[in-house]
Amino acid sequence: MPLRISGQRSLKTLPGHNTRPTSAKVRQAIFNIWQGRLEGCYWLDLCAGTGAMGAEALVRGAQWVVGIEQSPQACQAIRQNWSALAQPHQHTLLLRGDVRQKLLQLPVPQFDLIYFDPPYKSDLYLPVLRLLWQQRCLKPTGEIAVECHTKNPPALEAILAIGWQQQRIKIYGSTTVLFFCGHPI
Repeated sequence: MPLRISGQRSLKTLPGHNTRPTSAKVRQAIFNIWQGRLEGCYWLDLCAGTGAMGAEALVRGAQWVVGIEQSPQACQAIRQNWSALAQPHQHTLLLRGDVRQKLLQLPVPQFDLIYFDPPYKSDLYLPVLRLLWQQRCLKPTGEIAVECHTKNPPALEAILAIGWQQQRIKIYGSTTVLFFCGHPI
């Protein structure tokens, strides 16, 4: 079954199970939470996978969508999807490689919304959240959403110790999304 986003637009996906797309239910819930913040926003998609979150952000009016993804095959599909959806006034950029290294090469200094969805069993959560904090990647009024498995979330105390402030936690079956804000204005 093809992956679809707002307006029933179909996205190119990779065969097999090398990428785990955010479920339609979770994707819809996140965009409902952020609905008033998308028009003209700067969006960062970390561990972009299928690129569906960035594609949805484009369709909903994001001005800039920047993604980081390690898989060359996934990057090829993401680039095709994003270029097919982006309007002339929108900008997209996809960086291929390790998220920890590519965060140091971002061309946009700060983002309004950041979506971080690493492989659930990876050790990326704390190092990436620490780098995002240190690099001040999130605008003072921005928010970050971190997707994880409900049974194995990253250590909340360790995230708060970095400096992130918890906004809300949403549980959708086996998926949990943690929302944080960062540096004060």
